[in-house]
Amino acid sequence: MIEHDGGLRVEGTSLWLDATRARDRCFVSHAHSDHAVRHRRIIASPQTARLYEHRLGKTVTETYAYHIPFEVDGATCRLLPAGHILGSSQILIEHGGRRVIYTGDCRMQESLTAETIAVEPCDVLVMECTFGRPHYVFPEPAEVARRLCRFIEGAWDEGRTPVLLAYALGKSQEAMKLLGDRGYACVVAEPIFHIARIYEEFGVRFGRYELLDPGLDADGAAGKVVILPPHLRRTQISEDLGLCRTAMLTGWAMDRGCRFRYRVDEAIPLSDHADFQELIALVRQARPAKVYTVHGFSDFAKHLRLLGFDAVHLG
Repeated sequence: MIEHDGGLRVEGTSLWLDATRARDRCFVSHAHSDHAVRHRRIIASPQTARLYEHRLGKTVTETYAYHIPFEVDGATCRLLPAGHILGSSQILIEHGGRRVIYTGDCRMQESLTAETIAVEPCDVLVMECTFGRPHYVFPEPAEVARRLCRFIEGAWDEGRTPVLLAYALGKSQEAMKLLGDRGYACVVAEPIFHIARIYEEFGVRFGRYELLDPGLDADGAAGKVVILPPHLRRTQISEDLGLCRTAMLTGWAMDRGCRFRYRVDEAIPLSDHADFQELIALVRQARPAKVYTVHGFSDFAKHLRLLGFDAVHLG
C-alpha cells in the first residue's frame, strides 16, 4: 500500500509524499529542510508554498486550502492542518476504497503560531514519531513559558544578555509570539526576521521585535531578548553581545545532559512536535487498521503493537 524509496508514495498514484529526492510531483507537508527539497511541482498549503519559495526558490506549485478536495490520479485528496508550524499539513488520500493519512510532522498541543491539528479517522495512518519514546512527555505550555521567562529574568539579574537558540522557521516565531504576548522585546537574526514577516502575511501578530544589527553590543541589547538560529551562536554576533546566558529551545531538553550536548546554560523543552503521549492519542483518535511510523524511533511501532495496533516502522 505504501512505497518507501527516498520518500513515500501511495501505490496506484504518482504522488510522492515529502520525498527526499527531486520528483515530478510531490506533496510537501511543511517547509523544514528535512521535508522540503526542490521538486518540479509541489502540492502544499498556500503558507507552505510561500515559505518553500522563500527558502528554495520558485517552482510550479499547486496550493490548496485545508479541507478542500482535489484529485490526483483518480484519488480524492484533502489537506488537513498538522499543528507543527505555520501551514504544516497532513494529506488525506481516498483511493481504492481506503482512506490513507500521512501526517508529516505534527503536534496535538495547540500552538501560538500554527493552525490547530485536525484528526480524522482512516484505514492507514502514516505518521511521524520523532519523540516516540515514553520519557518524551513535555511540560504543559504554561510551565514551559514560566521556565523561559525565569531564564530571561535570571540572565538580566546577572547583568547578562539572554540568548535563545531556536530553528529559524517555526520554533523562533513561536518563541517570539510567546514572549511578545508577555511584553518582552526581541532582537532576532536575519533569517528569523524574514520568516516572521511571512508569518505576518498570514495573520500572525507578534509583539515588539527588530532585526539584529551585526554590530549589536551589550548596551544595545539591554532589556531585550536575542533569538538566534543555532548555527550563528559562535559567530561575531554572539561575541559582540558580551556576557550572555544561552538557552536551547528543543524537545530534546527532556534528555539528561541535553544542555551539555548543546553547550548551553539551559535547555528548555519548547517543541513543535507531538510528544509520546500526543502520538498515542493521535493513533487512538484516528483508529487506523494499519499504522506505518516514520521520522523517528523504530521502537514506537512496538509500543503501538502492545496497545493492539498493527504497526510497522518504515526505516
